[in-house]
Amino acid sequence: MIVDSAIYRDGRRTSGPDDLSDALAEARATGHAFLWVGLHEPTHAEFAHVSEEFALHPLAVEDALKAHQRPKLEIYDDSLFMVLKPVVYDPASDQVSSGELMVFLGDSFVVTVRHGEGAPLTAVRQRLEAEPEVLRHGPTSVLYAISDAVVDHYIDVAGELQIDLEELEADVFAPSGGAPTGTAERIYTAKRQVLEFRRASGPLAGPVAKLATGSLPFVHDHAMPFFRDVQDHLLRANDQVEGLDRLLSDMLSAHLAQMGVRQNDDMRKISAWAAMAAVPTMVAGIYGMNFRHMPELDWVWSYPAVILLMAGIVTVLYRLFKRRGWM
Repeated sequence: MIVDSAIYRDGRRTSGPDDLSDALAEARATGHAFLWVGLHEPTHAEFAHVSEEFALHPLAVEDALKAHQRPKLEIYDDSLFMVLKPVVYDPASDQVSSGELMVFLGDSFVVTVRHGEGAPLTAVRQRLEAEPEVLRHGPTSVLYAISDAVVDHYIDVAGELQIDLEELEADVFAPSGGAPTGTAERIYTAKRQVLEFRRASGPLAGPVAKLATGSLPFVHDHAMPFFRDVQDHLLRANDQVEGLDRLLSDMLSAHLAQMGVRQNDDMRKISAWAAMAAVPTMVAGIYGMNFRHMPELDWVWSYPAVILLMAGIVTVLYRLFKRRGWM
């Protein structure tokens, strides 16, 4: 559905016709004005009217309706189409989720399509309306503000993930060696969150680079320095995400190594106990064969002597294993 629609003239919001065709015609006729239409998860019928009024390309319309697109920038005859994937961090569940935001830029109009709850369009519109000197630059200013808001939020989410991973790292390298069950599962869960983040921020580098370095239709050349600033922030966010992914891989390797060391320790302890149990078992087995002629069978002190012998050998073995760290 259409969430908001307004004509902006000289950087200020003005009232206009409710009909999109009349509003667009008025924006083009007056000059220094543009129409900004915002939609949230529109149906085919709702978006069909919008796409017809603004002559949007059918392929871009299909992408905007189906969603589940990678970040990209496409240029058509009558418009420029950009896809961004905002990310949202939920501190209650430590989960990262992504939405989708499509921006159509054309002659005196901007159409934004939002899927999910992660797109910061309301805040962007409010910020731009409070800064008419920025909004005065037309549709390019909207594209810049949206890109800047999405990328800046990447950095915020990366900071939240960094805090979570530092806590997880402390658990893995605790004196217990990450002994509590579920540590590997927590690492894999965190890795999935980082992967979700990378799917949103990584592919956006190409489109932002085009905006920062190339002359594109419907985008003013004077906006290139501003998009270079967005590009710089995006590179920093991507570097953070890469660092988080490497940290998780290192933590997983360390956790698996600790598991192997603990298993070796357990096996040594089991082997030590088995060796100590083997001595009395062997002695008892020999004297349990019930042969008629065996030494010391008729000796009065045979039983306590054998018991003391077994206890002595076990004690010597225990001290030997203890000294070598097997116990």
